[in-house]
Amino acid sequence: MILFQCDYNEGAHPKVMEKMLETNMEQTPGYGEDAHCRHAAELIRKACSDDTLAVHFLVGGTQANMTVIDAALRSHQGVVSAQSGHINVHETGAVESLGHKVLSVPHKDGKLDAGQVEQLYLAHIKDDSFEHTVQPKMVYISNPTEYGTLYSRKEIEDLSSVCRKYGLYLFMDGARLGYGLAAPDNDLDLPFLAQHCDVFYIGGTKVGALFGEAVVIANEELKKDFRYFIKQKGGMLAKGRLLGIQFETLFEDNLYMEISGHAIRLAEKLRGAFLEKGYPMLVENRTNQIFPIIPDAVLEKLGEKYGYCYQERVDDTHSAVRFCTSWATLEENVDKLIEDLKNC
Repeated sequence: MILFQCDYNEGAHPKVMEKMLETNMEQTPGYGEDAHCRHAAELIRKACSDDTLAVHFLVGGTQANMTVIDAALRSHQGVVSAQSGHINVHETGAVESLGHKVLSVPHKDGKLDAGQVEQLYLAHIKDDSFEHTVQPKMVYISNPTEYGTLYSRKEIEDLSSVCRKYGLYLFMDGARLGYGLAAPDNDLDLPFLAQHCDVFYIGGTKVGALFGEAVVIANEELKKDFRYFIKQKGGMLAKGRLLGIQFETLFEDNLYMEISGHAIRLAEKLRGAFLEKGYPMLVENRTNQIFPIIPDAVLEKLGEKYGYCYQERVDDTHSAVRFCTSWATLEENVDKLIEDLKNC
């Protein structure tokens, strides 16, 4: 069975593993206060062109999301998310288990827009009974989205402008950020995100690391006491250097972008094969998540050899599914799938 279900089926990039083995017997301080974490943070600040950023390494995406949100919000405040947002659908209510309501709103291919945010906020403050409802205080987006779509520079600028106008925090989930930045239609970069987001994170788990995410905080209000929240929410690793070493490796010699580009190239190849076969896409995107609409009979045959994720039923005989490529996807496996697709 060849798996295209997600972008974390494999372990870590060989260079990451080599560095982990090379440094295995080093003695270092714990909890991220070692030289590797400091160096990795310096590399990330350099990539963002901002040496004032706070950079923290957490063990996973759910821990990053819940820690950032809980650190930013008071008990009566909530976070705005697309209905399809990861925190709203795929984290078992982790944010809400901390007492913060996820204020979900309709989306367009996984994205929010500034107008929605402004409308929601104004509806709250103009309500005579505003104190009886949860106060919007943070806007959560992901890039790429759950549908593999990307925010444009203009969309982020507009969201950032609305958030700053009304005193809301803008938080970007970057679990797949590398694949977004490497996409051919992307116009964002790390310096731009550091300027327009109050906080975002750079995903490692899905982009070459064994595990771990790098949380990048620009807003001074959110920097204070953040390590307390990391510890309290279970995101702090005693052997913190294991996180630092991984991001140190990924951000040396442009490895992070190089391996992200590999996933995008193979996704483009696979996407083209689906389209050539006559299978349209549920959502148009150019990232590493592909959502073809395929006859159920063909899916059943492909499922004998290939793993994919079911997305949704389209009609009585067709379903939309997700195929994912990653930094570790083998071109020969993509070629095998394409060949079998042609023969179905």
